[in-house]
Amino acid sequence: MTQDAIVAHVVGAVAVISALAVLLGGLARRLGQPPVVGQILAGIAMGPSVLGHLPGGIDTLVVPHDIIPYLSVLAQIGLVLFMFSVGYEMDLRLLRGTGRGVAAISAGSFLLPMLLGAGLALVIGDSAPQEGGLGTVTFVLYLAVALSITAVPVLISILRDRGLTPTLPGTLSIAAATVVDVVGWSTLGVIVALHSGDGRSLAVTTALTIGYVLLMFLVVRPALLWGAQRGLCTPKWVGAVVALAMASAWATASLNLHTIFGAVLFGLVMPRRFDGTPAPAVLGAVDRTGELLMPIFFVTAGLSVDVSALRGGDFVLLAAVIALAMLGKVGGGTLASRAIGLSWQDSAAVGVCMNTRGLTELIVLNIGLQARLIDASLYTVLVVMAVVTTLMTGPLLSLLRLPRPGQDPAVDLDWVTPDQHLTRAEDR
Repeated sequence: MTQDAIVAHVVGAVAVISALAVLLGGLARRLGQPPVVGQILAGIAMGPSVLGHLPGGIDTLVVPHDIIPYLSVLAQIGLVLFMFSVGYEMDLRLLRGTGRGVAAISAGSFLLPMLLGAGLALVIGDSAPQEGGLGTVTFVLYLAVALSITAVPVLISILRDRGLTPTLPGTLSIAAATVVDVVGWSTLGVIVALHSGDGRSLAVTTALTIGYVLLMFLVVRPALLWGAQRGLCTPKWVGAVVALAMASAWATASLNLHTIFGAVLFGLVMPRRFDGTPAPAVLGAVDRTGELLMPIFFVTAGLSVDVSALRGGDFVLLAAVIALAMLGKVGGGTLASRAIGLSWQDSAAVGVCMNTRGLTELIVLNIGLQARLIDASLYTVLVVMAVVTTLMTGPLLSLLRLPRPGQDPAVDLDWVTPDQHLTRAEDR
């Protein structure tokens, strides 16, 4: 295929991908689901699960094999921009003054799923294809993390759509999910470094990674704060911010980590406004660009998902994975919330929220597939689990009939211990 033909096919494929993402994203919103769920399904539909079964080879006509590497590059650029936004939007102020409450929910929603995921890995390790380290320590650790992730951006979107963000379960869920994601991404970074070593010892990789994190917080962050006082966070400097985020992503990739770790880290060290919120000029521009490119990531990820290839044993595994995923997140979050004094209704709401996975889980799974930590069959099972558990969040919250702010005059927080010091919604 000539260069001109490749460019034409890439442009055409992006047009189809964007149109389908808009269509299914809008349909998902009409059905009370976050648009990202529809976009994920659009990506899966363009792969072997749907288009691959249509006559005439329409899947390869829309996305020829020759252009997949080019689409993958665009997808990774979109992924870096998205993860930078995730890091920039992580409101660590939510962790202040919440004391043991958020710590307990975070632990319950992370450790129990990790234990269940590790147990599942040990059970299926011997029967899984031994390609790329399946059945090894890294596989056990990876599957433990894969069942422990909560998607903060999707969770916030669901809570905002339902007016539940300022409620007690909403605030605790977002704060706990932030902790879980920080710990989860850090753990995943260690796993990737351990699994993909190129002869460099783990001790050296760990030391270089710690050194890079310290460099970002002790040198780069003060420099960015200095730059922010001189207009770094204004529209005309957005290109420079994106360049620095890309450089950070490249640096972590050079350390045998994935590019997303550098993107998230740069988002965390970016200066914020006096009220603690991200600079809208920077975040808005990056978000808009990321939104245009992320559907391409969903397609490149969906090309490895073939639901039709699953057989009887795979569906048994799928049922077990979904059950364990829900038991770990819903059960762990609910029991931890109840232990700190929430009502059963609010506790169940927190557990349901922590079970939201969505795009963040898809990124984790894509990393595992690229690193050959999991094979295509297990990848498909885990992607279906991520979609199903995310789809369940909205309906389950509706069944709980949580009062929205304004419906209930105030939430009684007399039970909260002093070190938690959670304020009423109107005081935040």
